[in-house]
This record gives sequence, C-alpha cells and structure tokens, in this order.
Amino acid sequence: MADLAEKSSSDSHDEKNVARTPEPEMADSAGRRKSVALNIVENPLKRTSPEQTVVNARAFAESNGMAEHAALFGRAALIARDRFEIVDELDGPERQALVKERDYKWHGPFMLWYSISLCAIGAATQGWDQTGSNGANLSFPQAFGLYDYETKAVRAGKDEWIVGIINAIIFLTAGLIGAFIVDPLNHYFGRRGEIFITACILTATPIGSGFAKSWQGLFAARFVMGIGIGAKNATVPIYSAEMAPARIRGALVMFWQLWVVAGIFLGFCANVIVKDTGDISWRLQLGSAFIPSFILGCGIWFCPESPRWLMKHGKLDKGFRSMMRLRAHPIIAARDYYYSYIIYQEELKVARGAGYFSRLWDCFAVPRIRRANYGASTVMIAQQMFISFYSSTIFEKAGYSAVQALYASLGYGAIQVLATIPTLFLIDTKGRRTLTLLTFPGMCIFLLAAGLSLLKDYGSKGSQIGPVALFIYLFTICYSLGEGPVAFQYSAEVFPTIQREQGMAWAVCINNTFAGVLSLTFPRMQSVMTPTGAFGFYAGLNLIAWFMIFAFVRETKQLTLEELDQVFSVPTSKFLRHELTVWLPWFIKRYIFRKRLPKPPQIIEKEEKVAKVLDEE
Repeated sequence: MADLAEKSSSDSHDEKNVARTPEPEMADSAGRRKSVALNIVENPLKRTSPEQTVVNARAFAESNGMAEHAALFGRAALIARDRFEIVDELDGPERQALVKERDYKWHGPFMLWYSISLCAIGAATQGWDQTGSNGANLSFPQAFGLYDYETKAVRAGKDEWIVGIINAIIFLTAGLIGAFIVDPLNHYFGRRGEIFITACILTATPIGSGFAKSWQGLFAARFVMGIGIGAKNATVPIYSAEMAPARIRGALVMFWQLWVVAGIFLGFCANVIVKDTGDISWRLQLGSAFIPSFILGCGIWFCPESPRWLMKHGKLDKGFRSMMRLRAHPIIAARDYYYSYIIYQEELKVARGAGYFSRLWDCFAVPRIRRANYGASTVMIAQQMFISFYSSTIFEKAGYSAVQALYASLGYGAIQVLATIPTLFLIDTKGRRTLTLLTFPGMCIFLLAAGLSLLKDYGSKGSQIGPVALFIYLFTICYSLGEGPVAFQYSAEVFPTIQREQGMAWAVCINNTFAGVLSLTFPRMQSVMTPTGAFGFYAGLNLIAWFMIFAFVRETKQLTLEELDQVFSVPTSKFLRHELTVWLPWFIKRYIFRKRLPKPPQIIEKEEKVAKVLDEE
C-alpha cells in the first residue's frame, strides 16, 4: 500500500507531533528497563512556561464569553499541563475532586451516565432489527409466495435472491446512503438533533414493515429503515466518545455494543414470545423493533449537546456549559475542555479543506488520517465475518424444527450478552488491539469446526446437531470478547475532530456494506457451496482479518481523543517494523518458549507516564 512507502516529506507534520523518539533500549545489564516508549505523546501545553500557560488560558476564557471562569481555566490549564499532584494553585475541593477521579475509575455525574445509557438503548435498535428479520425469515417467505413446501425451503434461484435482498437492504442503504448524510445532518441539527431524526425514522419503519402487503412493500420499508440505521450508527458512537472521559471512554462507548447484543437478545425473546400467533408472527417480529428507538427519541432532548461539536461550531461558552454537566467538578470540566480546545487548534493547522468532500478526501490523503482509516476499516470489515443474521436458518438446516431453531437462537443471543459484559472491564485495561488479536484465532477455529460438524449425518439427532450449536456458541463467545465490542468503539475515536463525521461515515459504510453483502449472498452460498463450504469460507476470512488487524490496528486505550493524533502520526512502516522485530519475537519467547524476559518498549506512550516511570527509576 501507498502508506508503506511514505516519504519523509509527506510526514513532516507527523514527525513534529512525535515529541521525541529514543532508541529502543529494552534493559541494561542489571535487567532494569531504561526506555518505556519509542515515541512519546507530546502535550502541546508543555511548549510554554507554566506562567504563560495560565495567561493563555485566562485569555481564552475572557475572549469567549467565560470571563467569570478565567481563574478556573488558569488552574485547569496547569493540571492539563502537569500532574495535579505537583500543582500548588488548587484549592481543597478541587484537589479532592481530582483525587476521587484518579482513585475511582467509574466516578461521574448522573448526566454522563444518563446520556451514555440512552445512546446505548438506541443501539438496541440495530440488534432488534437484525433478529426480527432473523426470526421472520422462517415465515415471511411463505406469506409472499417465495417458499417451496415440497423441499421445505425458499425456492432456489430468484426467490433466494429476493429473501437475501430483503435481509440485506437495510445494511446496503445504511452503508451507501445513511452513512453519508451524517455530515449535513450533524452540521445543521447537531448530534442530538440528528439522533432525534433517525430515532423517528427507526420508530416508523419497523411498524411499516409489520404492515407490508407484499415483498416489495417490505423491501421499501427496510430500504428507508437502513438509511436511518446508517445515520444513527455513525453519530451515536461519536456522540458517546465525545462525552466520555478518556480513562473509561472504551468501557462507556462499549455500552453501544453491549446494547446491540442486548437488542439481539430482546429480539430473539420477541421472536419466541410471538411464535404462536399464527400468520402474523413475522409481522410482530419485525414491528417490535420500534421500542428502543421510541425511547431514544423521547429521551435524547434531556441530554446535553456534545461539547466538542459546540466547540467545532464556535459556540465555546455553550460547549463549556455542556462539559460542566458531564463532569463531576468544574475543575475537571475546565481541564478536559481547555485541553480539547488546544489540540483542536493543532488540528486546524493541518486541515486541508473545510468542504465536505475535501474533508472526506483527507481520510485517504493525509497520512495520519489515512492510517486511522486503515485501522477503522479493518475492524469494521472484520466485524461482518459473522453469521448472526441467519442463525435461526442455520439451526434449522442443522436439524432443529422452526420452534427449536428460535430457542437455539435465543440461547445464542443470551451468550452474546453475557460474553460482552467482561469486555466492559477489559477494553480499557487490555486494550482494543490485544482483545482482537487474542480472539480472532478462536473465531476461525470454532467457525470451521461448526461447518465440519454439519457433515455428520449419522447417529442420534442430538449427536448431529449438538456439536454445531456448541461450536457456534464458542465462536460467539470469542466474537463478543473481542471484535464485536471493539469495531464501533475504535472507529468512533480514531479520527480527528475535523474529519470525525467523514471518517465515521466511511467506517459505517464499510461495515454495513459488507453486512449487506453477507446477508445477500449467504442464502445462495449455502446452496452452491453447501453450509460447510460457506462456514469454511468465512473461517478463512477470519484468519485474513487477524493479519490485517496485526498490520493496521493500533492501540488506543486510555488516550484522549486528541492524543490519538500522535498515535497515528507514526508511519505504518515504522509501526510494522516495531511489531515484527520487537514485539512479536518477545511475545513468542515469553509466552511460547516461557522465557522470563522484560517487556519491550511500547511504540508510543504518554509523556507524563514516561516521566513517572523514569522518576521511579
């Protein structure tokens, strides 16, 4: 790829953003580590003296309608510049608030938790829509004359493609239309307004799906539904990421995925509840998905607008008032808001264009943003190497009756929810990259094993279908511990503020388009390649995804959205060289050959953490 052959001239901005790059000394003769990072994230506030930092912060407040907070911003700038423990200007309550923030990871005000939780409930729409069609696939083909009662399956050929396109269309329009109207909707209506509009769409269209009189009518309702899903999927994770503190951003934004799988589970519950309602069961299964979107639309106006969106649109005083509602103490709000503003000014220096298409092109042309795009696109593609859309159909083909298949899918949904919960605590400690690298090998193995289990056609019914369900469940556990929660979380945080809507739009486009391709082709693949061949094909794609993640996905845990600029300022060739020549050899020696070796230096680390480690030495 072009990024691997970047010239130093194209990386001039990148190299300025990396404060210093010491040689990777792992340990001295006594075994004590001497270097903790190859590249150190620079704090721009360190470029001026503490006195000048205070003067600049006070001027910022006074010139932007916040004169009454000038002294507060002066103190906040000092703790954004240095660790608060060494800042003497803080009063007692401010110091106590900062100590509590440091010692209690999950400490935060009610409005932060309310806003994140409400956005998470909105995520349930996607899961519920997905599983509503999952259950409806067992009965709507009969209602629209697409079913062959002799073979007890959808008629081969044209009708298979019709069922496929009805399932796929919400993802295709989400990726190809919905994702790309995000920028104008956000520009004119804000994050909250855009979420309200899409919530209205996603309340009306499931109800419309339930009243469809033909497959064409169902197709039309799901076409519009997909536009709403794409626009919502691109905005809600951004909104959550922009509100959340850096120390727990991964866990808070990951509520998105937790509620996607909760929506999947609730959709399966609805499928089972209405299974005995006769010919209208599929209508109720599709229509019930309006519930979470209705809650989202009613509740979103009680949330504050994104502080970073208000900052981007020049409403700095309103942005700070919004941040005050999302942080536990004014000193914390001022620190986070002022630091965001400083880094935003750094981003403006390298912004190439203000227009929509100029900013979209920057996602491919600017090296730092292109690297983030590689990572986001990789995890978004990899998330769709998955078969949740057709789990009921797969269980039915394995030998279950239609009712048993619904119950098996209900268990599948429950496992997704339970397996996602531990990731809330792992994503900000182990990290996004680590979780995906550890779980993809298991996903590949278990998906292949599930496909091979379908070949068994002898013995009791339980011995034939039991292994299929077991391996699908094991695959789901691996997926829910890694790729499932990481994809949207990672994509929402890696792009700079100026290009965040365009970057996330592209990531959602990739994710939903590949979901649409899977939904469209999987019924036909099972006929042409056999179910075992289809499973083997996706197992192979999971293996390819592991190599792509190793090459392009960089760790982002516990860094602010603005500090991630410098993570992606390291050229891809340098990043790969470090991973292949430093990290991978150490990993093999440490965990395969069981040698007790010191951990090698990180490719990039925060400046204050480096200083703290060196002070301890």
